[in-house]
Amino acid sequence: MEHSIKKTDRPPYGIIAVLMIGAFIAFLNNTLLNIALPSIMKDLDIEASTVQWLTTGFMLVNGILIPTTAYLIQKYSVRRLFLVAMTLFTLGTLLAGFAHVFPLLLAGRMIQASGSAIMMPLLMNVMLVSFPIERRGVAMGVFGLILMFAPAIGPTLSGWIIEHYDWRMLFHFITPISIIVLLIGFFMLKDKKDKIDLRLDVFSLLLSSVGFGGLLYGFSSAGSKGWDSPYVYVSIIVGAISLVLFILRQLKMESPLLNFRVYKYPMFALSSAITMILNMAMFSGMLLLPIYVQTLRGITPFDAGLMLMPGALLMAIMSPINGRLFDKFGGRILAVIGLAITVVTTYYFSQLTLETSYTYLMVLHAIRMIGISMVMMPVSTNGLNQLPARFYPHGTAMNNTLNQVAGAIGTALLVTIMSNRTETHAEELAKEAMKNVTAKPTEAAAAAMQQQIGMRALLEGINDSFFIAACIIIISFILAFFIKRSKQAEDPVEVKGTQMHKATQLSKN
Repeated sequence: MEHSIKKTDRPPYGIIAVLMIGAFIAFLNNTLLNIALPSIMKDLDIEASTVQWLTTGFMLVNGILIPTTAYLIQKYSVRRLFLVAMTLFTLGTLLAGFAHVFPLLLAGRMIQASGSAIMMPLLMNVMLVSFPIERRGVAMGVFGLILMFAPAIGPTLSGWIIEHYDWRMLFHFITPISIIVLLIGFFMLKDKKDKIDLRLDVFSLLLSSVGFGGLLYGFSSAGSKGWDSPYVYVSIIVGAISLVLFILRQLKMESPLLNFRVYKYPMFALSSAITMILNMAMFSGMLLLPIYVQTLRGITPFDAGLMLMPGALLMAIMSPINGRLFDKFGGRILAVIGLAITVVTTYYFSQLTLETSYTYLMVLHAIRMIGISMVMMPVSTNGLNQLPARFYPHGTAMNNTLNQVAGAIGTALLVTIMSNRTETHAEELAKEAMKNVTAKPTEAAAAAMQQQIGMRALLEGINDSFFIAACIIIISFILAFFIKRSKQAEDPVEVKGTQMHKATQLSKN
């Protein structure tokens, strides 16, 4: 990667621009689909446990392929990887747009995922190689601004399309844009890669796929199937064993598929822990808030998207600002303030009622997004800054993979908490209601009471889940106090080579 890009002091803005457009399209596609899931369920006559595979399947493919991106980035040129990734994404989008049955739609989504899995680590690596440490904050901030604009417009755009057109229009809308981006990349990207004698260890790939895939499948299925389902606990056990074997194998290899030695660098290890924990809890807002506003409050998909838009826009606007602040002050102060905001706002989300105003939800969500924006990119960049350049592909692949796993674990945990607490609250409310009933209610009155108990129980279940999410974020908040400004560590391989060269020169003299 360094050979193909770093030939001049001037960053390759053309390459970066093309990659950012491709990544933006992939991000936009994901945010468009979330609002459309109820419409897809109705049109294809499928259950919620089935339609969620559009998200779970996408996550699974990402979890399996992202670990291989470190190898791919070192082996192939930016041009080659981008064209392959964008072609796969375009083919998947085209297939999903014409899907008339669920298996075809799922296949399209998984092909899309195989393309987007390559795109993000590739872009991150190009950014790290192209900008010196003292300018990375601003560069990553602009990168965040562009990518965060996708979730800003996605839900609202999706809501409007769903209300006026068929859900397939979401894919038809993306397809021509993907084709244009693919053509731009074909004509604009000209970098070449020196031939590298690097072979793919197939057994490592198999262990990685079973390990990360098993964990992602197990935790993603826990919300719908329950923790006592063999599908869940067998997948998690097999995944965990495979992952341990994968890690042990990588530590013994000279050229590992995914280099776990990146965790020798303390700031990278700390940043990875903070972002993983935050990712687990962040899904509370993405998952629980739509359930609350649409199921309990009856807010339309379009209005739900509008409610989330200010938060996403502020997150995008804050990204370059946070980048400049990071370059000036470092990551610790940003992370501490951002996590404090995130903890407080998540706690306030655990105090929702059936009368909470639309404006209050919008403002609270916006403030929460500002807090999260102050943490994610600055903390990740600070961790990656400590790595020698040779480890950049492994660091970006590791972060992306583990964030996928953390997101799956967080989703499963929060859904389970919400479901279990909803059942408990429903039993308690039913007992309390029976105590206050003096005469046998009519059938209509009993049905109305049951509906009211169900709504109250779900509300309390959502509140309990938000409260647990706030407690989880406190762990990241404590860890943030240990952040130090990173300096790039010396590459042990380069140091050893320099020492050998000096020894040779001395022996000649």
